[in-house]
Amino acid sequence: MIMPSIHPVWRFLLPALLLAAARAAEPATDPLAPGEKAASDWIKTRLETARVESAWVSEKPLLESTINGLKERAQALEEKSELLRATTAKDREEFDTLQAKNKAAGDDLHAADVRIQALSAKLVEMRPWLPPRLSEALELPYRSLANSGLASGERMQLAMTILNRCALFNRTVTCGDEVLTIAGDQGAKSFEVIYWGLSRGYALDRAAAKAWYGAPGNRGWQWDPSPDAVRPVENLMAVYNDKADPDFVAVPAVLGRPVADNLKN
Repeated sequence: MIMPSIHPVWRFLLPALLLAAARAAEPATDPLAPGEKAASDWIKTRLETARVESAWVSEKPLLESTINGLKERAQALEEKSELLRATTAKDREEFDTLQAKNKAAGDDLHAADVRIQALSAKLVEMRPWLPPRLSEALELPYRSLANSGLASGERMQLAMTILNRCALFNRTVTCGDEVLTIAGDQGAKSFEVIYWGLSRGYALDRAAAKAWYGAPGNRGWQWDPSPDAVRPVENLMAVYNDKADPDFVAVPAVLGRPVADNLKN
């Protein structure tokens, strides 16, 4: 079969015609489209603005009422606060006064505790200078006083017990048998001992016809031999024990520093 030949001119025009037809088939661009879109957006914006304004108009009275209510409540609370401050002014003043008194009392208590601690230390320091009979009698209070965990009240009570016993011992003459260890003698043995308060005492060994004079020394209570005191001490003890008529008995004595002075220093 023989195909008809195409004229050469059509070979060039045919593609151009097809391209023009394809372009003609595409929709044409509308020059008013951007304006229409802007108008649509503006209408939407106006509608939203109108809706917000309408909502504000309807809600404004409620908000204003709420604000006024809050202001009135705040004013009422302020007035109540002022009334409360006025009515509690006296109570607050009394509280401040009590607080100041409590602080002063706390300071006084601390100062008293410091003084009690110092007094306790002095009493412990004084013990070696006490007559041996009294020192032994105060063993329990002294042992309790050595407890560092004692409360101030308990420490004060123990200190007063020791001081009262010392004061009582110092106002009386005490006589009786006592086991002593005297330097230069044969260990611990029983002696007849008489104390003249806290300042002096006399120990007597009748079998050995020996006497000792006791008094606070440089390092505590000490016993010194006193050969000339044997007979006077025997007479003194006889008068004390009602084995002789009351009489003045001269016994040797050495003037020295009293125990009270050792406690002050």
